[in-house]
Order: sequence, then C-alpha cells, then structure tokens
Amino acid sequence: MQSPNSKSGSQFVWEDNGPLVSSIDLDRAFAIIRRQWRVVAGITLISMLLGCAYVITAVPRYTATASVLIGGSPEGLVTRLSMDQAAADDDATILSQIEILKSDTIGLAVVNKLSLSTNGEFMASSGGAFDTLKRAFNVLLDLPSLFVSSDLAQTDEEEASRDALNVLQSNMTIARVGKSYVLDVSFTSPNREMSATVANAIADIYINDKLEAKYEATRRASEWLQTRIDELKQKALESDLAVQKYRAENNLLATGNGLLADQQLAQLNSAMIVAQADTSKAQAKYNHIQEILKSGQSDAIVPEVLESSVSNELRQKYLAASKLEADISSRLGPNHIRAVRLREEMAEYRRLMFEELNRISESYKNELDVARSREKSLADSVTSAKTESASAGQSSVQLRELERSAETYRNLYQTFLQRYQEAIQQQSFPITEARIITRPVKPQRPSYPRKLMVIALFGIFGAALGSGFAGIREMRDRFFRTGEQIRDEVNLEYLGSLPRLEDKPLGLTVIDNTKKRNLQKTGTLASYAIDHPLSVFAETLRSAKMSIDMRKAGEGGRVVGIASTLPGEGKSTVALNLAELAASQGSRVLLIDCDFRNPGATKAAGSHAEVGLLEVLISGARLQDVILQSEKTGLSFVPAVVRHRVPNSSELLSSRMMRNVLDLARSKFDYVILDLPPLAPVVDARGIEPLIDDFVFVIEWGRISRRIVSTTLGRDEEIRSKCVGAILNKVDTKKMKLYETHGSEAYYMSRYTSYYSEAS
Repeated sequence: MQSPNSKSGSQFVWEDNGPLVSSIDLDRAFAIIRRQWRVVAGITLISMLLGCAYVITAVPRYTATASVLIGGSPEGLVTRLSMDQAAADDDATILSQIEILKSDTIGLAVVNKLSLSTNGEFMASSGGAFDTLKRAFNVLLDLPSLFVSSDLAQTDEEEASRDALNVLQSNMTIARVGKSYVLDVSFTSPNREMSATVANAIADIYINDKLEAKYEATRRASEWLQTRIDELKQKALESDLAVQKYRAENNLLATGNGLLADQQLAQLNSAMIVAQADTSKAQAKYNHIQEILKSGQSDAIVPEVLESSVSNELRQKYLAASKLEADISSRLGPNHIRAVRLREEMAEYRRLMFEELNRISESYKNELDVARSREKSLADSVTSAKTESASAGQSSVQLRELERSAETYRNLYQTFLQRYQEAIQQQSFPITEARIITRPVKPQRPSYPRKLMVIALFGIFGAALGSGFAGIREMRDRFFRTGEQIRDEVNLEYLGSLPRLEDKPLGLTVIDNTKKRNLQKTGTLASYAIDHPLSVFAETLRSAKMSIDMRKAGEGGRVVGIASTLPGEGKSTVALNLAELAASQGSRVLLIDCDFRNPGATKAAGSHAEVGLLEVLISGARLQDVILQSEKTGLSFVPAVVRHRVPNSSELLSSRMMRNVLDLARSKFDYVILDLPPLAPVVDARGIEPLIDDFVFVIEWGRISRRIVSTTLGRDEEIRSKCVGAILNKVDTKKMKLYETHGSEAYYMSRYTSYYSEAS
C-alpha cells in the first residue's frame, strides 16, 4: 500500500511484519537509463576512440629504475651532539629523503655530470603538447625581457641548465617501497639507454651528496667543537682559580679528604672521647685504692702492687715471717722471744706495705689530675674547633657551588675534547649507510603509454562525462512527458495523448460563391480525427468528450473552452478535431475562434471568411450570418477575421454581447467549443472564464515547462477547478516508450495498440 507521503524519487511499502520501510524506485532509474544510454554510450565510444588515437600517435617512453637503501637510524657525531639521542627514522625522515632526491641540488648535479643541457635528445624528451603550449605561453609572457640587454652568455647557460633541470624533474619519480627504507628512483624518456643512464646518475649523486653532506656536517661540527673547547678550557681555568682564591680568602684549607677545620674537629672529638675514657678509668682506680686505704688492708691486691718489686719482696718477707712465727709459736709458745720478734717484724712489714699503698695512691691521684687536665684542654680545643668549623661551613656553601661549577666545566671540557677527536677521525673517514641495492638496466618494453589502461581510462572518463551530461539532460528535462506528471504537478486528470503528426497541406481549390459559407481546411490535421476514427488521436478526443459529458447537467448546450499555457501547443488543432468528432456523432456543435491575436482555427479552416466573431461583438452582425458550415459533419464554425490588432480583446470576450452570443449558442447547439487564447501571455481566457462551463487543457509534450504550467494554473484557480482534464499533444510515440514505468498506462501500450488503427 502506497503512503500518501510518498515522493517521486522513492516509495514506501508495508512489509508483512507491519513497519513502514523505504525502497528505491528502480523502475524510474531503469527508465532514465533507457532514455540516456545512447548519450552515455556515444560519449564513451567517442572518448575511447580518442584514447585509441592517442595511443597510436603517442611516442613510446621507457622507464628505468634504481633502488636505493637510504639506511637506518643515524648514529653519527651530529646525532649524538643533538639533544634527541634516540632519534628514529619515521615517515617524515623518508619524505625528507624523497625531497632531497627531488631537490635542485641533486638535479643540477646530474645535469652537469651528464651535460644534459646540451643534449638535444634529452631536451626533446618533454615534448608533450601540454609542455609545448606551456613553454610557448612562458615565451609570450617573457617577451619584454628580449629587449633588455644583459650578460647573454651567462643567462643562456643558466637558462639551459634550468630547462634541463625542469625536464629532469618532470620525468623523474621517487617512490617508497612499502614501509621499508628503500626508494625506487625512476626516470622516463623516449631513449632506453638515456633512461638507465640518468636513473643511475641520480642514485650515484644522491649517495655522493650524502657523503659530502656528512663530511661537511662533521667538518662544521669539528670547527664548532674547537671553538667550544677553547671556551670551555678558559672557563675551567677561571672556575678553578675562583675556587682556590675563595679558599685562600676564607682560610678554607683542604686536604684530599675535605676541609682542614673539619678534619681537626673530627680528630679533637676522637681525642676528647679517649680523654674522657682515661679520666673515668683513673678516677675508678683512685677511688678503689682510697677504699683500700680507708679499710687499712695492707695486704690488698691492686695491679700496681703486683707489678711493684718492693711490694712483692715485703709480702714474701711477711709471709716467711708469718710462717716462721706460727711454727715457733706452735713449738715454743707464743711468748717465746723469737716469736715476739717475728711478730714485731711482721708489723713492720705491714706498715711498709701500707706505705707502699699510699705511694701508689698518690701516683693514682697524679694520673687522675693529668687525665682531668687533658680532658679540659681537649674540651676547650673542641669548642674552638666547632666555632671555626661553623664559620668554615657557612663559607663552604659558596665554595661547594664554585667547586660544582668547576667540576662541570672540567667534565664538559673532557667530553667535548673526546668528541673533537672523534670528529677529526670521522672527517678523515666519512661513511654512510645509504647504498644502491639495484642498478637500473636498459628497459625492453615501453612504460608509456599503457595502451589498455589509457583506453580504459578514456572510456571511464567518457562514461563519467556521458553520465554527467545525461544527468544534466535529466535535470533540465522539466517538461511534461507522462500522465502521472500531469496528475502530480498540476492536479489535473490525464485525458490522453495525441501523437505528433505531419500537417500535410491540401491542394488549393477555387472557392465557389455558393460554398463560401463552407469550411475550407488548409491541412490534413484539421480533420484527422474524422479521417482516422480508430486512431489514438480520435480515441483521446473521445475520452475528452466523455469527460465533458460526465460533468454536463441541466438543459442547454455546454460551453467548453480549449486552452493552453503558451502559443503553438496545438490547442486550435485539438479544438477543430474535438468539434468535428462531436459533430460526426450527431451532436449539434458550434466552434468559435476566440483568439483575436493569433486565430489558429480560422487559419486552418476558415481563412476565406470575410466576417466573424469581431463583427458580431462590435458591429452587431447576426451570429447565423458569420457561421461557416462543414459539409461532412455539419459542424458550425464562427471564425475570427482579424484585419488589424484588437487592443481590447479581453473586454470584448467578457462583454455582455459575448454573453448574449453564448446564451444564444447554448439554446441552438449541444456543444459550444471555444478556441481560447493562451493563458500565460494574455488575460483573455481569464476574462471569459465566468461564461465557460468546462475547460480542456492542452499541453505540448516535451516542450512546455512544468513550472510555468503549474504557476499559470495556480494563478487561475477558477480555470483549474473547471478543467475536465489535460491532453498531451505532439507526443513522440517512439520516445514516449523511454518514459514508461511499471504500472503506468504507457507501460501497457503495446498490449492494446491492436485496438487502434491509423488507416482512414
């Protein structure tokens, strides 16, 4: 089921599952192809013939190719001196190498090496038509320079080199092989050997250029390094002198391990710790011996007693006397004189040992005093050293900054000196990773023109051009071609089509005075429907008559206006044949020519008339006195005899007199058919519209714009509302088939052509 919102380019259909989907109108597309395929095929064929002519006349050209490996990531001195130490080849690098190969430097080097500027065959290798025209145009633009004096020899030589360079660059192609680092260097010329020679020269000069460029870059780097080394050497000396001067000014003496003040403070701290330990040890020894002395133990053992020979000798004597006293006392009794003496000796020995302990105590006291004095002295020294170290620390901040600056300059100096040595070595031995991996060989077959490809491209271009031209024709075809267009564009019923027919003139006969009131037709078209009653022409007019009859109501005749948009659409022919057809069926028919500006019906059937409608409207002549009669059908015809231009034609047609004429005609005739002036150029039809019951609109097939018809009828809505339909006139039946779409009336024309006959 078609939606009411469907448009001419596509249609909407309901699928079984319910949703509305869009489909392309293939019938319309195929119809366009049927209409325009000859245009597309013709232009394509002409284009392919031009391609064949070009292929036959084109000079064969040969292409030689050299493959050059441009190398991987650069690792030379210049790269290491740059900030990006890990620069990798990418697409930009490859494109840069391609531009180098295309540069004027490489090109001029090839031109000079092979003397191409003086090689006539090479200079003629760009002899294409386009290049020739371009050079001629440049010469014309440069005519003023011919009258200016200059160094002609030098100018001619430079121009010759530049011309050779242009030829070289225009015939040279550089292409990357896949995503590799390989570039194909190709050169094309009519000479095979020259192609190979030039391609080989380009590759060789590119390799040499890379070596020269690397050598030059290394040389410039060496010179720059030498300058920097001298600067860094001076900077290193100045920074070292600044460090030494600052140390001397701030008394910041240093050894290999740092500042002297810091080392002294560390040593004093270490000695202070040892002195404190010694003092504590001496104090402990002294306190221990004092406790012994207070207890009166003369036999107490201390380390110094054991080490003293006097104390050991007294102790041995004491022990010997004690042993002897004990023995005597046990044998002779404790009061024995010998025992008493021995006890006296033992007492003397204890007194001597106690004195020895006092002496040792005094030595301990002296050691304690010495340790305390040493500790106090070291404490004073540490305090003084701390003060000096703090002062030196504040000064060493600036010193360390100076030392870092001096160290940096020393490192840079060493680095640049090393790079300079490397640059000197590379300058004497430059290398490059670029190399030629495939040498060009003399080509055996021409690379240009590629015959099949050229012909195919010309064919594709022709097809595209033809399609574009066909599309323009379709876009510019804004005329009425089918009945569907009439229904869609102007909302009128399509009554049928009238084929384009040749209007053959009838032989002139002498008009008898008795037959002056009869129709005298000048051509065969004026009575074609009567002469060919079974033709498509007659059937279309019968359809129009039936549409008029279906609208007829009440008593009296029906006034029917035959109108068109522009002159020359055949409305007069339609009016004559429709009137003749109705009259042949037994109806009383009156045809009135109302076109005072171009009375076509009068010219076709009543050119011999002396009076007509104008005399009725202006002079008051009777209607029956101006009517012409058809002997064959009985048709009555009121001509429009115009001897001078009528400026007030619209007023005449809308006048009361015209109303009276039509009222009289209604009472006498079944059909009153008016041949009206066209709607677009004049307003006559609009003036008479209230007096007309029905209109039949005539549209010329393929000549009248749909826009002007739609605009005209849109402006005259009263006429549109009274139109029983429209007839397509002057239809080219052969071309009409090209506008057939599936389901249209014309689509099934072949199935009912047997119902028609053009025979009389």
